[in-house]
Amino acid sequence: MFCRCNLHVYREWAFCKACLPDAEAFFCWCVDPFVAFRIYTKDSPVAMAAPAMQQPSFLLANLKADSVTKHLLQRCQELVKVIDDYPAKELHLVFPWLVESILGSLDGVVVGWNLRQLQGRINEYAIALEFLHPSGPMMKLVYKLQAEDYKYEVPVSFLPGPVKAAIQEGVLPDCPLFHNKLQLPLSGLSSLSLSLNPFEYYMFFFAASLIAPRRWCENVSWSVSNRVLSVELPPGQHVSSSDSAYFVLVDAYLQYFLPTEGVVPPSPFSDARSTVAPPSPRSANMPFAGYGAHSSSLLKRHITHQPSVNADLATQEIWRSETLLQVFVEMWLHHYSLEMYQKLQSPQVKPPAPPGYGTLHTYQEPFCPSEEHVLVVRLLVKHLHAFASSLKPEPASTSPSAHSQASPLEEFKRVVISRFVQQKLYVFLQHCFGHWPLDASFRAVLETWLSYIQPWRYTGEKATPQTEGQNRSVPEKWSSFVQENLLLYTKLFQGFLNRAVRTDLVNAKNALMVFRVAKVFAQPNLPEMIQKGEQLFLEPEHVLHHRHSRVFLSPAHGGSFLSSRQPAEVDAVFKVKSHVYGLEGQDCQYTQMFGAELRAAVLKLVQIMAQARQTAKRMRACEASANQSFLSWCSWSLALDYLCQIFRLNVGQVSQLMANLASAEDELGGDRQLPDCIQGDNGLILTDLGRKQIINGLRRFEIQYQGDPELQPIRSYENATLVRFLFRVASLINQRFGGHMDALCSRTDFLGRLGRYYFTGGSARRRRGQQRSPASGGAGEGHRRPRLSLRALASYRTLLSVLLFYLLGALLSFGLLSSTGLILAASLLYGLCMALLGERLTTQ
Repeated sequence: MFCRCNLHVYREWAFCKACLPDAEAFFCWCVDPFVAFRIYTKDSPVAMAAPAMQQPSFLLANLKADSVTKHLLQRCQELVKVIDDYPAKELHLVFPWLVESILGSLDGVVVGWNLRQLQGRINEYAIALEFLHPSGPMMKLVYKLQAEDYKYEVPVSFLPGPVKAAIQEGVLPDCPLFHNKLQLPLSGLSSLSLSLNPFEYYMFFFAASLIAPRRWCENVSWSVSNRVLSVELPPGQHVSSSDSAYFVLVDAYLQYFLPTEGVVPPSPFSDARSTVAPPSPRSANMPFAGYGAHSSSLLKRHITHQPSVNADLATQEIWRSETLLQVFVEMWLHHYSLEMYQKLQSPQVKPPAPPGYGTLHTYQEPFCPSEEHVLVVRLLVKHLHAFASSLKPEPASTSPSAHSQASPLEEFKRVVISRFVQQKLYVFLQHCFGHWPLDASFRAVLETWLSYIQPWRYTGEKATPQTEGQNRSVPEKWSSFVQENLLLYTKLFQGFLNRAVRTDLVNAKNALMVFRVAKVFAQPNLPEMIQKGEQLFLEPEHVLHHRHSRVFLSPAHGGSFLSSRQPAEVDAVFKVKSHVYGLEGQDCQYTQMFGAELRAAVLKLVQIMAQARQTAKRMRACEASANQSFLSWCSWSLALDYLCQIFRLNVGQVSQLMANLASAEDELGGDRQLPDCIQGDNGLILTDLGRKQIINGLRRFEIQYQGDPELQPIRSYENATLVRFLFRVASLINQRFGGHMDALCSRTDFLGRLGRYYFTGGSARRRRGQQRSPASGGAGEGHRRPRLSLRALASYRTLLSVLLFYLLGALLSFGLLSSTGLILAASLLYGLCMALLGERLTTQ
């Protein structure tokens, strides 16, 4: 067995008897995937029918060489010429490499242009945006290849976990994006791949680059190589996701392919092949049902809802809009348990659970979305609300003929939220609520949730001068949206409530999050809409008996957004029940948002908030945390008012609860505010209750410096050089005149009081009003000897005050010596006043 080229290392061998039943034939692919050679056996004079012969792509070789030696601007300029001048046959060989060199590889090894770190201050930012713009050269290449109907393969192993696991188990996803695209190799399911057209292939890589693992270091230099294009960032500098080239491109693609005004621009190629027909049923010679038990029925159900292949041109033109949204949703929101995935596939039938299977928490994909990922999802949610809100008002006639006259884009707007996004976003947010760390970074998830449940914010309507700045009422027309998304209001509110009681409520950022949620749900008319939705869901089941044959199918359930619109006579009860059962299954245990159980949980939160408010009030006495505690105190106060409005809590009872808690804490005293401890040989030891109190923010140790005040760590508001210099000067003075200071401070007359203020006043002021921790023992008690301290002069605030005083003196025509004398006189006068009143204030 030999290869006629005799120059290449064999990459893969395959055995075939289909074409030569009486002889054995072998073939190989060389290392270069674009060069194929015929292979002969020594015993057979007949050659096997090899794949289509492809010549080496010199264009690709030149582009690869240029990617190593030329700057990005030069490469883009040459690529523009190549895309314009070369035929699709040549560009077809270049396209996969070009996509990977720009967007990175699916495994994260090749970074590409690193769009997620590319920002406006970098020169390559504008170049990348211009080249990848929806109407730019890269998309022109996509359309050029699209017109020739080329296909490209993507391994199934790079799909999100639930989709990949389902396909490998033989369950065909109901999303049209995966239909008629699976390539079934002879080697088995482990090497399954998707056959995608150029537009799908590019968008797949673009969406996957957001969640691809990062296997590179941020602090590397710029490289013109196609494999590394990273940014050299200063240590500790944070990259804003909303300013990155990737974020800007996502927004540009959404604005272009999902326009709120006008229509999607047509392809620049007028060839009829530039439009993509709806997927056709799978041929009989490529069965999929044999790989799994669930695939047969799902596949049949999907085929029955396929759009007509003879759809009009307007229908064909929005395939890009649908494909873009499907790719984004499937790649960004499809991360949850396999059992939940199966339930979403067939919500009307409870799938049999394999041994060891359980709830959502027993089989989780090891995936935690990044903050950048969530921010991009929020951008998608906000744009889809604006896209759906741009739907033209329905005509007076609601007959089916009137609806059939609506353009496909208008029909797409009508169902884009409910049929494409609702289910997967709900489970995605549930996953984030249950697995996100209990810190302030949860704000990204929170704002994504709040953006989805407030579609009225993205209608483009401006507030009137009378309502601006007020908590405006939610228009009644949004009641149907609230009812059809009931779980995203109630179930996720319960999830947030469970997080809030376990979060450090004293932290100002966490307090702001609770305030944001309370303010949103307290909008006038919104609690009533939610309560009405719950009442509709709790209607008796016999109301739906005569409608048992009606089934609402989304694209995720086998339907199409172009299928017949649901009957107008279907009432709100059926819609709400379909929504809840579709997301949670027929056996869901629904907890009412305004029921007794959740009301008790809210009262528990109010109690914890009251404790946090008292803690913040105590912390305001400490200058270092005064601003943060004040902000958290204000946020809790407002949040309490909003919660009282939402759940109709008795304000008097809440006020009495907080007053009782405050008085109880005052009676307990400072030491009782410590976490629950026991006295050990080496000091206090936390009990299990004390640990829980610290974790929940109910109690904390008052951390104070108990050593020599002059040896405290240098603060951020101090000049390090001045602190060290002034310490040496003060040490020399104290060493030289320490005896005189002792004698002066031991006097009982006015001079003695003045000396005690200047030579012991600094430490006395630090000790005054502070409670010593029981765990500190007698630390710091030995530092009582009078001495001079000059450290206050190293504070930036003191330096700024002195500088301003000198500037004021210059404006008043005072000289340098005169201004210095005034400063010393003012300091002496202030010391005299404090010497007269200081000891009296101390005794009080």
